[in-house]
Amino acid sequence: MENNTDSVSGGYDDEIDLRELFGVLWAGKVEIVVGVLLSALIAVSYALYLPNKYTSEALLAPRNDGGSGGALGQLAAQYGRLASLAGVNLGGVGGQSKTAIAIEMLKSRDFFGKYLYDAILVDLMAAKAWDRGANEVLIDENLFDIETQAWVRGLGNGLQAKPSVQEAYKAFVGGAFSVSEDNQSGFVTVSVTHFSPIVARDWVALIVESGNEAVRAREVREAENSIAFLKEQSSKTNLVSLTEVFAELIEQQTKTVMLASASDEYVFQVIDPPVAPELKSEPQRALICVLGVLLGGMLAVVFLLVRHYTTKEPA
Repeated sequence: MENNTDSVSGGYDDEIDLRELFGVLWAGKVEIVVGVLLSALIAVSYALYLPNKYTSEALLAPRNDGGSGGALGQLAAQYGRLASLAGVNLGGVGGQSKTAIAIEMLKSRDFFGKYLYDAILVDLMAAKAWDRGANEVLIDENLFDIETQAWVRGLGNGLQAKPSVQEAYKAFVGGAFSVSEDNQSGFVTVSVTHFSPIVARDWVALIVESGNEAVRAREVREAENSIAFLKEQSSKTNLVSLTEVFAELIEQQTKTVMLASASDEYVFQVIDPPVAPELKSEPQRALICVLGVLLGGMLAVVFLLVRHYTTKEPA
């Protein structure tokens, strides 16, 4: 009987606590409303302050038939270790596909420094918005002087005014550039986000073009080195069988050079070219406002409860 009384008493205490909780919130309803309105005002102001950004994308299809991997792979199976001894690239670095290597190359600092750094540096590091009416990127004059074409930002500590390759690269891969591969279809998507839709489109086109050029130049260089080495080794042997093998390998490397010279889309074929987007991709102003209102309401409730229970006299 005593246990039942305790149980009822405990339930009664819980009910009193719940009533007290709602009583505190009701008594502070004005403060909650003020907190919500204030947070909504801050969220709306912040959302309107943020400049629009636009994302341009290109859909690419990998061209795995190019280069020397397929034909020379068959020769490698036929002639054993001879091709690898000749320094011929048969299957890509570490057994990876040409597409995987090309994607990692696009994300590398070396590629950025050689092909993108000089071309995009000002729009990457000094742009602050886009003037739709004038169709031009607005440059922060505290960072870059348009008239003198000189960097004027003051960093101190002996740091140079012009952003280094490492600094620009971090900004580029940290929020402006993205590349991904669909595991099912194999298609590759390259995207760029910028204040200007024109700049975003031009950067995607530049990245795709430079990526094809970089892979083409590397494989042509490897093929030409292989040809020179094979010719040298062929001149040192009198065995007819080896001479035929060298001739086959030289022929395949020559085909690599010819294919690379004849195709602009050497590793990536453009399926859907980049366009200047008409609609912004960010910021999501409605979401910012909703989250701001919710955060303001929760903070107001927490403030009321903390104030009540810290100033409440113990029973």
